Amino acid sequence: MINIQKLNKFYNTTKVLDNVSIDIQKGEIFAIVGHSGAGKSTLMRCINGLEDYSDGSLKVNGKEIKELSKENLREFRKNIGMIFQHFSLIQRKTVFENIALPMQLWGYSKKEISKKVNELLSLVGLDTKLNAFPNELSGGQKQRVAIARALTLDPDILLSDEATSALDPNTTTAILNLLKTINEKLNITIVLVTHEMEVVKQVAQRALLLEHGNIIGFDDTEELFLKPDEKMKEFLGETEVVPNVGINIKIYFPKDNVFQSFITKMARELDMDFDIVWGKLEEINTHIVGNMVINIKNEHKEKVLHYIKQHNIIWEVI
Repeated sequence: MINIQKLNKFYNTTKVLDNVSIDIQKGEIFAIVGHSGAGKSTLMRCINGLEDYSDGSLKVNGKEIKELSKENLREFRKNIGMIFQHFSLIQRKTVFENIALPMQLWGYSKKEISKKVNELLSLVGLDTKLNAFPNELSGGQKQRVAIARALTLDPDILLSDEATSALDPNTTTAILNLLKTINEKLNITIVLVTHEMEVVKQVAQRALLLEHGNIIGFDDTEELFLKPDEKMKEFLGETEVVPNVGINIKIYFPKDNVFQSFITKMARELDMDFDIVWGKLEEINTHIVGNMVINIKNEHKEKVLHYIKQHNIIWEVI
């Protein structure tokens, strides 16, 4: 669907994308994550042809973006829907008129427009708001209108640029659930550009982490959170406070064994006491994963690690 190889982008002498290589599959929800200035929005604008790139390859459905003519680029963008943080609605137009605008610009008939807009209003849950104006809507409702507008031309790809950043947590969850529904019902590939890790956890199947234009993480979302490397921990702002005596072992629980009683089973079978320092469970894209830190005596290290390895548990000494 989207294939990017060794992509570089400069603003004058400043390199904002550095040798980026990723693939995004048809029908997946993919997150591009990073703090301000990471290059994530620049990468998104390269995907939809709004920005050129210095060198490397960026293909969407097999088409190299930098090789498209102006006419072909306009046709290409028809297949990509866009939603933004601040909705970008026209205040003097009604909900119906805002959603209909792309179809009007492409010359669709009134009958086609009416049918499509009403279908989308039903999909986003705004059937009763077709004659309302943007200033009569809540933030979540405005974003639903923007999502419906982005879908009017039946795009293959939906790009979301910080689309939930201006919303409260409950509204964010509702919008993300709507995007999941759209992804499942319409089989549209969704690319989320965000700095919010909670957004990634809730809906993304895979994620790319950018820092100063460089890839610092690229994997299934569950894997990124299940056992984060040092860059990921730094990105998340996590600090691990552990005892400075004994051996601290961090044990990871993927979705298949997160609720198994491994710790109590190990303590019973080894006839050994140890301290549980801390632990947590997280929901990652509908799956529950977790990790726990235990503290053991130095003389028990080899015995405990042997037991953990025998049971194919993911672990590390911290």
